[in-house]
Amino acid sequence: MRNTITILFFFFGIMYLQSQEVKSISKSEVLIRVSEKNMTIKISEEEFNAAKGDFKQTKAIFLPNITASHTGISTTNPLMAFGAKLNQGILTQADFNPALLNNPAQTQNFATKIEIQQPLINLDGFYQRKAAKSKMNAMSLQSERTQDYLTFEAEKSFMQLQLAYKGVAVLEKVLATANENKKMADNSFKQGLLQRADVLNVEVRVTEVKNQLQTAKSNVQNASNYLSFLMNDKSYVIYKPTDSLSVIPMNIDDKIISENRADIKAMQLATNAYEAMNKADKMAFLPTLNAFGSYEMYDNKVFQGNANGYLIGAQLSWDIFKGSKRFGKTQKSKAELEKSKLEYNQYVSKSNLELNKVKRQLVDAKNRLVLTTLALEQSEESLRIIKNRFKEGLEKTSDLLLAETKYAQKQLEYYQTIFEYNYTQKYLEFLTKK
Repeated sequence: MRNTITILFFFFGIMYLQSQEVKSISKSEVLIRVSEKNMTIKISEEEFNAAKGDFKQTKAIFLPNITASHTGISTTNPLMAFGAKLNQGILTQADFNPALLNNPAQTQNFATKIEIQQPLINLDGFYQRKAAKSKMNAMSLQSERTQDYLTFEAEKSFMQLQLAYKGVAVLEKVLATANENKKMADNSFKQGLLQRADVLNVEVRVTEVKNQLQTAKSNVQNASNYLSFLMNDKSYVIYKPTDSLSVIPMNIDDKIISENRADIKAMQLATNAYEAMNKADKMAFLPTLNAFGSYEMYDNKVFQGNANGYLIGAQLSWDIFKGSKRFGKTQKSKAELEKSKLEYNQYVSKSNLELNKVKRQLVDAKNRLVLTTLALEQSEESLRIIKNRFKEGLEKTSDLLLAETKYAQKQLEYYQTIFEYNYTQKYLEFLTKK
């Protein structure tokens, strides 16, 4: 009963996979689609745009601030009424009558005003602009590094898809061999050469391989789905790589961590931004110089301007003491600057540590590749000999099944080692990218 249920699950799993569309895809196509459509990359680009917007705001330290307004009032306030008439240029001798000054009639005033404020010297603003520019450039580099990482992730996922198909191919061959062995075992049982227990062992082996094959096909689907996610493809088809998994040669002798790597350079720019902000906080202790001017038009009717005047001037302002707020702010920005320097040095040190680790992993993977290649050849030869002896009745069924299992394991180990070797190389390239 248990075997029947397993076979049914296997059958329906195969039917489900076959019902899905299978589409061939190359690694170059994957990389292009990830670069163009990946959501993480788009998010990083918008983060850069936000930093760019912050930088554009700092142009305010150079450019004037211009506002225009039209205000209408109706008042019996003595001061406001007298001032409105004065601005409109309609005062007469009669308006100086104390009775009218103290109790004016309702007066209307409409004022059109254009104001200009022009920053001249704001030293803290200059350094704030410098900090914003460093932050913008850092975000640009972070976006570039994000794209590098997604390229690496896409290559890894493509290799995982290749490995999954290798697993399917190996297990399909193992299943075909297991079915042939089952036929031989059935014939031998009918001839009285095998016991029923031996036949059951072969049947169990066939069922095990079917289960392994189903898992391998699920791995294909999982790898395809992850590629779809990276490419922002909502169809979630089953992808099939146009090329199979193979060893990629590489020289690791000249691989070093470059300070020009996008993320490391971005951290350096972040430190520059903190340094500029610290200087900006220090410059806040100095006075600022700003020019201002306005042109005004007054009338007792809407959007008229029979009377007008202008005002120009400059203001030198100095916040001499604002409690301990500025001292604390300067101390905080200084601490953030020192923290940024320490984080930069730690990050570079950690990157070099990771590089040395990956180089050793690559050497280990290369050694395992040699070992698994030899082990695969040995197990294949051993299976060939045992299979020939089994046909002649010189080997037990259990020995044949053990040899087949070992050969399948060695094949899977071999392809897994190729994947690890290639993956480690790609990771090394990612770490040492300039």
